[in-house]
Amino acid sequence: MARTEILTGNYAVAYGAKLSRVQVISAYPITPQTSIVEKLDEFVESGELDARYVRVESEHSAMAACIGAAATGARAFTATSSHGLMYMSELVWWAGLGKFPLVMAVVCRALAPPWSIWSEHNDVLAHRDSGWIIFFAEDNQEVLDLIIQSYRICEDERVLQPVMVALDAFILSHTSTPVSIPEQSDVDGYLPPPGSRRKPFILDIENPLTHGNLTYPEYFMEFRYEIEKSMNSARRVIVEAGRRYGEITGRYYDSLVEDYRCSDADVVLINVGSSSGDAKEAVDLLRDEGYRVGLLKLRAIRPFPFEDLRRICGGKRYIGVFDRDYSFGYGGILHCEVSSALSGIKVPVQGFVGGLGGRDVTVDNYVNIFKILIDMADRGVEPKPPLWVGLREVV
Repeated sequence: MARTEILTGNYAVAYGAKLSRVQVISAYPITPQTSIVEKLDEFVESGELDARYVRVESEHSAMAACIGAAATGARAFTATSSHGLMYMSELVWWAGLGKFPLVMAVVCRALAPPWSIWSEHNDVLAHRDSGWIIFFAEDNQEVLDLIIQSYRICEDERVLQPVMVALDAFILSHTSTPVSIPEQSDVDGYLPPPGSRRKPFILDIENPLTHGNLTYPEYFMEFRYEIEKSMNSARRVIVEAGRRYGEITGRYYDSLVEDYRCSDADVVLINVGSSSGDAKEAVDLLRDEGYRVGLLKLRAIRPFPFEDLRRICGGKRYIGVFDRDYSFGYGGILHCEVSSALSGIKVPVQGFVGGLGGRDVTVDNYVNIFKILIDMADRGVEPKPPLWVGLREVV
């Protein structure tokens, strides 16, 4: 029987990795990720988790160790944040483009300068082209559940790509909430046995092979196309894994998105991460006032949920996208991707940017965003450049 404990988001990650029976953990401490790997170290030292904990001198080496572990067929895990993710970036691409199935938790944190330890999504989204499946969690329960599901997804022979699970710094990482923890026996039945994977290859001194060596132009594109096929397969595998997880726990994740009151909505806001809960509350408040609004939460950023977006957003009067990130000289990253995905259905898409560097995003902010979208729809106004939410007056 599942039990409920009060856990921070970071501890939810650690419990998810423990329940998944990870075999190799390698990481380097960085705020606000550190307590994830500290807790996993406690599990290993106490004998609760039978795993090899590899202490390294940098995040770059941490990912190298995980790649080496995954290459031998072991179930590997790491965690990082912000500048740590940037430092390991070279090896993040090696893991994704080399098809090494492993899982990494990323506690989203702004990049300096100026120095910040608070939440922002640019660190994760800077790696959206690296061949990793990318999930964003809304709350601590979703954090634990996605870590467990990620191993079923990444080790599936139709996928065999690494997975990032992103959670917002401090808002989730250091905030304690009730989390339902499934029985170990249920997780054991859900995941393949650790170390049982034999594809796409396993390094074996008795049967040596070379992987990732120099490839000439006449073969290189085919390697990239294999990753694209894996990503397309991942859409189906994510749904299957989420549905099966729901059968075990009662919490279903059988979609790449979460549709909150969108079916009859005139105006829909698209969002990711922890502030989705505040956006849902704003939806409920405005529904009570007679406004037909809805929230579409993107749980997966890669693979991108094109079909879900088109299906849910088709026929709406106006779409908004809230970004906790920014691509300078261009706009919000998600706004740009959503606009591209919806270009064929001719629905106006307005971008909003806020929460950068951990700036608080409130229910009132979301109420105002929805009212701006409603007003733009009523007046037939074309989308404007991204609107910055909660911005102080710039002198």
